[in-house]
Amino acid sequence: MNWLTNFVRPKIRALVSSKKDVPDNLWHKCPSCEAMIFHRDLEENLHVCQHCGFHMRLDPPKRLAMLFDPNFQTIELPKPIVDPLKFRDQKRYTDRLKDAQSKTGRPDAIAVAHGKIGGHAAVVAAFDFGFMGGSMGMAVGEGLLAAAKLAVLQQAPLIVVPSSGGARMQEGILSLMQMPRTVIAVEMVKEAGLPYIVLLTDPTTGGVTASFAMLGDIHIAEPGAQIGFAGARVIESTIRETLPEGFQRSEYLLEHGMVDMVVHRKDLRGTLIRLVDLLRRPGPGAEVVRLPKADSPERHMARPMPAVIPGGVAEPPRPD
Repeated sequence: MNWLTNFVRPKIRALVSSKKDVPDNLWHKCPSCEAMIFHRDLEENLHVCQHCGFHMRLDPPKRLAMLFDPNFQTIELPKPIVDPLKFRDQKRYTDRLKDAQSKTGRPDAIAVAHGKIGGHAAVVAAFDFGFMGGSMGMAVGEGLLAAAKLAVLQQAPLIVVPSSGGARMQEGILSLMQMPRTVIAVEMVKEAGLPYIVLLTDPTTGGVTASFAMLGDIHIAEPGAQIGFAGARVIESTIRETLPEGFQRSEYLLEHGMVDMVVHRKDLRGTLIRLVDLLRRPGPGAEVVRLPKADSPERHMARPMPAVIPGGVAEPPRPD
């Protein structure tokens, strides 16, 4: 026993401990088809499953880097009152906030940045579902107001990327009041004559859907995104009917006129560039060719072509 304990076991421990630790985040499982995807392949494919096309959720840094040209900047958002209701369920609301802040590395569920998209100035407000389900509290309302004011100041379109479960219950009525506040923010942008574009991602539900998320001049949705107000099970139990297949998904909403287009993530940036270019271009995209007036000499100088009548016989040109 002494030989095994004093010699063999230390040798085995030394061999095991000398091996490099393998990171546990090299492979990711697709939530839809459960295929294992190497992390580099997932990054190159913009977090879209290469097997089934499932669009995984993106945090704001990845989302902003995907949409903006290089050298965009995030802004510091106003800090509202923390835990105004002194709310507590299984945990204190302040403790939940601290856990979410340490997990995501940001103060709340929204990030606002400004920069160029295809050479055009733009302001983007992106949600983080990883921060308490992207729920909308006072901090999110302040962030959307700040984004709207910045868009008006810079005379730039506002692009909002919601990913949220709705209003934040820990802030009660103060959370619900962010619905009219965000509507006011959208109206500020529209009154300034600026485009307001909404990029709907999975999920967009609750009070977010019932306010700013469905007020866009143009609504773009990612494939397979869940978009709705109440959950499907709540609706079925209320109306006592079976919902159609694909209900509350972006493709279903496109067929029923709720969204304008469903765009794959790899095509989102190009689509936004074209839309912003069309909406913000000060003049026509090509040189305007002026046609001669009816009584001008240039019109009489041009010899009209003979018209072809049925039967293949050419009709001589008529004199002016």
